Amino acid sequence: MTDDKRLAALIQFTRRILGTSGFTIAPASSDASFRRYFRITSGGESWVAMDAPPNKEPLAPFVRVAQRFGALGLHVPKVLACDLDTGLALLTDLGHTPYLDKLDDATADRLYGDALGALVVLQGGTFSDPDFLPPYDEVLLRREMELFPEWYLRGYLGHTITGGERRLLDQAFDDLSANALHQPQVWVHRDYHSRNLLVNTLHNPGILDFQDAVRGPITYDLVSLLKDCYVAWPRERVVDWVKGYCQLARESGLHQCDDEAVFLEWFDRMGIQRHLKVAGIFARLHLRDGKPGYLGDLPLTMHYLREATALYPDLCDLHTFLRALPESP
Repeated sequence: MTDDKRLAALIQFTRRILGTSGFTIAPASSDASFRRYFRITSGGESWVAMDAPPNKEPLAPFVRVAQRFGALGLHVPKVLACDLDTGLALLTDLGHTPYLDKLDDATADRLYGDALGALVVLQGGTFSDPDFLPPYDEVLLRREMELFPEWYLRGYLGHTITGGERRLLDQAFDDLSANALHQPQVWVHRDYHSRNLLVNTLHNPGILDFQDAVRGPITYDLVSLLKDCYVAWPRERVVDWVKGYCQLARESGLHQCDDEAVFLEWFDRMGIQRHLKVAGIFARLHLRDGKPGYLGDLPLTMHYLREATALYPDLCDLHTFLRALPESP
């Protein structure tokens, strides 16, 4: 179906579920994927209707993870009705306000405190069913990092990669994969950041976009949250939050690392893996999917890469390579 036909089908689906045509429908949020979300309002109530084209964004993983995360007590949308074959669903509405709109110097400690508390609950789900989510294995870690040379270097910058640069990247990818796999392996949301967390008065935060969850490194979601590609904080403040989470997660039985410096290094190196991937994704969204809006987030993403690679002597060659790259074509 075309987008227009899918929207018509979504309206018909919603009418059938609600038993009325007396509602309004409007776009609820943008998404970097092929999914679309619409807010349905009627009689003072609201819901969110999701359109997930089955050939591009299967709905089943979203439904499966939503039910399990909800059972943990996390504030995720409840699936009120869905049609897996057509990729249509009606969800509870968790609100209008993403963390990104409310984060500032005065609110950050409270909002991040709530988010880190929810993250402990999410990661604690590992104990109930370690094999529920697929592993964030070396194959997936490497495939993600390869987005950087393919889409950011070659595609976006038009950079021809030399043999020496390829060897440098291969060694870095090996080391970063080893760091990720060495960490305690827990449930990972995989996009736990300010655009996917909603500010709620009660049961904060509302959590979205979890359908790609995996079982992987304990610091991955921490990086997504605290080295967010859409909002930046001074290094000193980030380190304080990381150390606080290290203690909280250790007290919750999620890891046994009693050396904050080791945990912080896990975090920093995990951030390099994530931001290599994200730089490639932002470039791909522009080049392949016609979504240039994410190009504005590339400078911060590259800043994170250069900052983290400057911290550890064994990464000096990678740091030098990244520093020499232009900011744009």
